Amino acid sequence: MQRPPQEDFSLKETKPHLGGGKVSGDKLTSTYDLVEQMQYLYVRVVKARDLPGKDVTGSLDPYVEVKLGNYKGTTRHFEKKSNPEWSQVFAFSKDRIQASVLEVTVKDKDVVKDDFVGRVLFDLNEIPKRVPPDSPLAPQWYRLEERNGNKVKGELMLAVWMGNQADEAFPEAWHSDAAAVSGADALANIRSKVYLSPKLWYLRVNVIEAQDLIPSDKSRFPEVFVKAILGNQALRTRVSMSKTINPIWNEDLMFVAAEPFEEPLILSVEDRVGPNKDEVIGRCAIPLQYVDRRLDHRPVNTRWFNLEKHVMVEGEKKEIKFASRIHMRVCLEGGYHVLDESTHYSSDLRPTAKQLWKSSIGVLEVGVLSAQGLSPMKTKDGRATTDAYCVAKYGQKWVRTRTIIDSFAPKWNEQYTWEVFDPCTVITVGVFDNCHLQGDKSGGARDSRIGKVRIRLSTLETDRVYTHSYPLLVLHPTGVKKMGEIHLAVRFTCSSLVNMMHMYSQPLLPKMHYLHPLTVSQLDNLRHQATQTVSIRLSRAEPPLRKEIVEYMLDVGSHMWSMRRSKANFFRIMGVLGVVISVGKWFDQICNWKNPITTVLIHILFLILVLYPELILPTIFLYLFLIGIWYYRWRPRHPPHMDTRLSCADTAHPDELDEEFDTFPTSRPPDIIRMRYDRLRSIAGRIQTVVGDLATQGERLQSLLSWRDPRATALFVIFCLVAAVVLYVTPFQAVALLTGFYTLRHPRFRYKLPSVPLNFFRRLPARTDCMM
Repeated sequence: MQRPPQEDFSLKETKPHLGGGKVSGDKLTSTYDLVEQMQYLYVRVVKARDLPGKDVTGSLDPYVEVKLGNYKGTTRHFEKKSNPEWSQVFAFSKDRIQASVLEVTVKDKDVVKDDFVGRVLFDLNEIPKRVPPDSPLAPQWYRLEERNGNKVKGELMLAVWMGNQADEAFPEAWHSDAAAVSGADALANIRSKVYLSPKLWYLRVNVIEAQDLIPSDKSRFPEVFVKAILGNQALRTRVSMSKTINPIWNEDLMFVAAEPFEEPLILSVEDRVGPNKDEVIGRCAIPLQYVDRRLDHRPVNTRWFNLEKHVMVEGEKKEIKFASRIHMRVCLEGGYHVLDESTHYSSDLRPTAKQLWKSSIGVLEVGVLSAQGLSPMKTKDGRATTDAYCVAKYGQKWVRTRTIIDSFAPKWNEQYTWEVFDPCTVITVGVFDNCHLQGDKSGGARDSRIGKVRIRLSTLETDRVYTHSYPLLVLHPTGVKKMGEIHLAVRFTCSSLVNMMHMYSQPLLPKMHYLHPLTVSQLDNLRHQATQTVSIRLSRAEPPLRKEIVEYMLDVGSHMWSMRRSKANFFRIMGVLGVVISVGKWFDQICNWKNPITTVLIHILFLILVLYPELILPTIFLYLFLIGIWYYRWRPRHPPHMDTRLSCADTAHPDELDEEFDTFPTSRPPDIIRMRYDRLRSIAGRIQTVVGDLATQGERLQSLLSWRDPRATALFVIFCLVAAVVLYVTPFQAVALLTGFYTLRHPRFRYKLPSVPLNFFRRLPARTDCMM
């Protein structure tokens, strides 16, 4: 397969005019300074009074038309109301103004032709300017006039001013860019919005035992199990080994629950009376609002719940009164972090319970500037077009920019802010094509993905403004395709350097993940349920953040087997082992006297270390310290981005891509091949994950001295210097003795939480951020 030119996929640094000035890499202090200033003419239509009647009956169905040159926006209309209130804002981009007069007209809605009621004219040269955060401009009453300039009955309350996108009226305003869009639903769907993920909890249901179960067939030993249902999640215990009317399980079931809690936990005790035939012995419903919440590993109290059973008597449902009970321990786990993202790209690592949160360490600011060269995504009126918008996700906060209609080079210039609690997190920015501009008429249309960008905060220098143009890459069955470029401005500001450095010694996840760890299969199932819960809740917002958007941002399906990813992970391992191979070649050259001077120096060094073995460790640490200082001059200056060559996306064979885009289960005949093919993909997917994890560990070792994470490398370099000094003045025998005793210490002196070096190592960046 022919390799596309690599330069097409490169990251480019830009020099935009941020906050009104040309800034890149400098520290800015003003608010809303990470975007280019865009001037808008704002018109706030508040209300009208004493409007004259126009119909034969003397009634009036008023609405307001705001017209500026070729752009025209209208308010909703009221039926038979002479004192209407609209409270709508219109925004006209100054770059597209081709008129000198603003015309605000009140009209009467009619079947054939709308009647003219009156208008107000404004000279654009006399409109005042307002610079946020100034106080909002107060609206005032204006007398309506005829087209000939004579005053008529009725007044209109308006506020007209020149402002920019930092104005509080900007998000909810009707924009001249959306002049071709009609309908309240469609207009709401193109505005910028901020969404919050629902607060997710792990629900632990410890099923202990049941008492006095009455099966329908008393002549046989019951085979009883418990089924638990929460919304669209269903789990069951194994069949109890004690086949009596008092079965025992002592088994945990884990669910994902979202606040506000809407569905109760439904538990049913069932008897397996035959193959694929189960009989309900009793059932109970538990509202989650009344379930205990725990913050640590201390056990909660157990409770007995009454089981209800209903039978049909003469077509009516009647409850059987009997004291069947089930013994359980049910609690909402606040000490875990509910994983709804890929662990490689997590944007939040805090526990669910807010009481366990630590103070923030800084602020992340992102300016979504513009895009260039976007690919046509659909056909409208016989011509190709794209209606692009961006979605950014970090922590629990999702933001969505407004949709720019019919543009392959949209300019958003919107700025958003997030609190940062951990530097070792990732922000994801995706670009999509809006396919719902017709409101309900769009039917089952899905917003198309144009591409996304991931930025790991720990790879950013604090207080530096990064302005780069990122390639938007999407993998298709025909190969990797560049869909355009997105221009971002990013700044990570640290509020406490000490707290941020301290985070590198802390466990990556909350303590409960280590004190009472969940199994790998549990985490996979719970993550799937969490992503489904988040996508359902956000799709119910208004306007909705649709399921396909949420799943793409959360990397749903990224665990599936892919020959391309497996090869990429293999090459990553070979890249890590390449350092060892290079050292071996260098040593072979020393042994073969390729460079006599170097070989003689190595002989002298070897003789010194043999005679004085206490110099071995301090020399190694000092050497690492010097390497780290030497590499500082070549430290990375740009954020990592999607690397097509690292991902093997530009050399993938068509058959490999066909396999990667195949459905699961496979749609390829015949049936026996499908079964074997799916089994192979399942096994290979696990191998792929293990290989990727091995590559991640090796790349974290490489990042110790690469300055990819400047704070981590600084900590390690300082540690090497301190270790070198300490080991110079400390007898080697004492160090070796202490190290051996510490390694062989008794289990009672071992702590369940990971050690500080291990925590530091797990926080180091790897090249997973650059994988597609």
